[in-house]
Amino acid sequence: MSSHHIVRDDQEPALIIANGEACNIDLMHQLLEWSPLVVVLDSAIDRVLELGIKIDVLLGDFDRGFNSEKYKELQYPLEIIPYSCQNSTDLEKAFHFLIERGHKMANVIWATGKRMDHTLNNITCIAKFSQQLEIVLFDDYSKIFVLPKTYKKWYTKDTVISLMPIGKVEGITTKNLVYPLQNDSLELGVRTGNSNSVLEDGIVEITYERGHLLMMECWD
Repeated sequence: MSSHHIVRDDQEPALIIANGEACNIDLMHQLLEWSPLVVVLDSAIDRVLELGIKIDVLLGDFDRGFNSEKYKELQYPLEIIPYSCQNSTDLEKAFHFLIERGHKMANVIWATGKRMDHTLNNITCIAKFSQQLEIVLFDDYSKIFVLPKTYKKWYTKDTVISLMPIGKVEGITTKNLVYPLQNDSLELGVRTGNSNSVLEDGIVEITYERGHLLMMECWD
């Protein structure tokens, strides 16, 4: 069995660099610091190489006459993974790739901004992989991830937290938020938990029964 397929237990998250709006360079370096693998999606490669970042994998469908091979000379060694399936986005393909390689966690940057359809899909698609991969999306204003059914974490007072349902989420109960939920439902397009905040310094508890609930920790 090749080393690629060894299941890595206590590893740091792989980093996926998508093709949306670039984030703050400090945030990028912070996430790169411990990352065991850096995956770049499709034509984002040009912007990434301009920043002088060492990457490991270039992944995408490489259409529109995109010459992926030329990057092997610029970045050695570089693994190039072409995917031709049109039923999933490049980001979803990257998640499949990491799962196949035995990764358990992934951080994602450059996944928001630019085209709204891409942004919406990138944010919501993390739900379908949440059983296999712990995914966190970062941009300059927020950190987004799927909440486990029971969640507890210490926060400082007034931290802005948005609870965003993908579809419908039922049986939500919260503790230590300014606008508490008590066995409530949220549904995208009907009622969301947007711009809630932490009541007091201390543990925030969130539980829910059915559905996929996104946590967005936001700052301006």
